[in-house]
Amino acid sequence: MDKSEIKNIVEAALMAAGRPLNIDGLLSIFGDGARPERGEIREAVHALQEEYESRGIELVEVASGFRIQVASSMSDWLSRLWQDRPQRYSRALMETLALIAYRQPITRGEIEDVRGVSVSSSIIRTLLERAWIRVVGHRDVPGRPEMFGTTKEFLDYFGLRRLDELPSLAELRDLDSLNVELDLGEPGEPPQPVPVKLVPDVAVADVVAAEEQSEQVQSISDNAKASVAEDDETSPEQPSAGDESSARA
Repeated sequence: MDKSEIKNIVEAALMAAGRPLNIDGLLSIFGDGARPERGEIREAVHALQEEYESRGIELVEVASGFRIQVASSMSDWLSRLWQDRPQRYSRALMETLALIAYRQPITRGEIEDVRGVSVSSSIIRTLLERAWIRVVGHRDVPGRPEMFGTTKEFLDYFGLRRLDELPSLAELRDLDSLNVELDLGEPGEPPQPVPVKLVPDVAVADVVAAEEQSEQVQSISDNAKASVAEDDETSPEQPSAGDESSARA
């Protein structure tokens, strides 16, 4: 089987799958007698990526493998295909999702401590139904609250391969947009891949920064209290007014 045929089969498989396919997934579509080497599959993927560079689609690698998707530069044009505007994520949902992504594993109570408000059960339920977060364990404290972390589906949806590809908090502070418009779709239906990275509400960076500043202030306050306590223990005891009067008498 020549390279051109392998490339065509890989392209067709990625177009038809409707989900990302990794190297093993692509190899599985070939028969045992005509199965190419892993290196040949990667070579076909790279060749397709080069061909798509000047086109309206692109082949990207995400956490679950490779997928073909619309190029992000086409989003403004393709938005005219749908009359209804995509549903906007709420500020609270974006903050909650971003805190889970950046602070995982994290409990619901810890999210509430950072945000300063309670987290709606519907937000957690929506994130779980979208398979963007999952329960990764329980905190070893009274009540054993659930700890949440992100999933491969989260990385796939936002076009990421690894968590370290998330934008830094410094980059988030420079963002002008407060919301990201994404199509949530109908419950039970898989969301359509969107070639964007996670852009949480800029307020998340402010909340995290405020928390860090609060921790620094608390640390300074604790050090100051400790210093005062040490001074009280080492300083000579001062006589009271009554003792001075007795001394004069």
